[in-house]
Amino acid sequence: MAKLTGIQVYKLLPKTNCGECNFPTCMAFAMQVAAKKVALEACPYASEEAKRELAESAAPPMRTVTIGAGPGALQIGGETVLFRHEEKFHRPAALGIRIRDTEDVAAQIDLIGQLKFIRSGKPVRADLIALEQAGEIGSFVGAAKLIREKAELPAVLMTADPAALEGALQVLADRRPVVYAADKGNLQPFAQLCAKYKVPLAVKGANLEELADLTAKVKQSGVEDIILAPVIKNAAQGLTCLTQLRRLALEKTYRPLGYPVLVQTAAEDPVQETLQAVMYACKYASILIMRGKEAWQILPVLTARFNIFTDPQVPNAVDAKLYKVGEPGPDSPVIVTTNFALTYFTVEGEVENSKVPAYITVVETNGLGVLNSYADDKLTGTTIAKAVKSTGVMSQVRHNKVIIPGLVAVLKGELEDESGCEVVVGPEEAAGIPNFLRTEWKAQASR
Repeated sequence: MAKLTGIQVYKLLPKTNCGECNFPTCMAFAMQVAAKKVALEACPYASEEAKRELAESAAPPMRTVTIGAGPGALQIGGETVLFRHEEKFHRPAALGIRIRDTEDVAAQIDLIGQLKFIRSGKPVRADLIALEQAGEIGSFVGAAKLIREKAELPAVLMTADPAALEGALQVLADRRPVVYAADKGNLQPFAQLCAKYKVPLAVKGANLEELADLTAKVKQSGVEDIILAPVIKNAAQGLTCLTQLRRLALEKTYRPLGYPVLVQTAAEDPVQETLQAVMYACKYASILIMRGKEAWQILPVLTARFNIFTDPQVPNAVDAKLYKVGEPGPDSPVIVTTNFALTYFTVEGEVENSKVPAYITVVETNGLGVLNSYADDKLTGTTIAKAVKSTGVMSQVRHNKVIIPGLVAVLKGELEDESGCEVVVGPEEAAGIPNFLRTEWKAQASR
């Protein structure tokens, strides 16, 4: 958020030193306003223009825009830092899948609806359906009706025809779709329609100067929810453009470009398109639209987005407790791991792949992985023994064996002394778990 100084606030005041604000001078009052300890409204003589100017100056450098309505609504923009490590990125890039109105729209909607995955125990999915006009007005409006009937996701309406746009907005306006895109040729009719139906408008410009000019004109038309859609020809130019936009918005507080950004992938090759999408998800798209609809194309993008939009200052952890994979019984293995989410879900996935039901005892390591928690004395024979005892897992099995990660085999003796259990050293990598459980564990269990 732009930081105002006392002098900047003072210039907006009447400078009468009347004292009716309970401060002796206007300067003293201005200092308190700048420190956010009192509101400008406490001055009975502050003009409406001053209030408006102060509100605009104090607004976040990038506007937050809401897409969609109800439980499925998305917020984009509102970012405050250029680099993730400075604080964190707040609103993940919304991933849209592009379809054409001349395709089998119903089948495409069903396909997009199936693009759901689990990442570290949390659901990730495509967020938007981007409907592109390729046929007549009736085809575009009919496709919009199918989206309303069959889809839960918000929409992006991609057309250059004001008549087609209005027809689609009559169907979908209450779901707040994104209109893509206004340019120099259709700015006025598109801005008027978006102001009428109260939906976000993306403005398309060939360069930063053109985008800034368009946003100023759109704002004058009464549209506040604006999205930037720079024309991007290749990945290198796209990365440069998005970085410039982010710097101008956040570091220079340049209001005409202080809006979220929509980007389309340009690569024809499916692999290259996925690589482009991953790059734009990290830097710095707010909406990312792809043509690819295959799971192998979408999952890498969603995974990169999930990782980059987690809080780097808060470890991604699961609860330290006993978990069951499948239907474990008295002869099932007891596996120990840490509560770093990626470690746990990787181990869980490999145990599932083994088809061997098992218990997983998760040790509280403050979200650190195996080696880091060992180096920080979070994963020790004592902490493992405590976790095994607290979960009561050994009372649920007939054997007395505990499997520890191979990376901390050095803990075997200490853990046996602390717990009284027989310690089995497992594989160093999670990928070795299926073969270990199918072969070595069965051999161990039969002894």
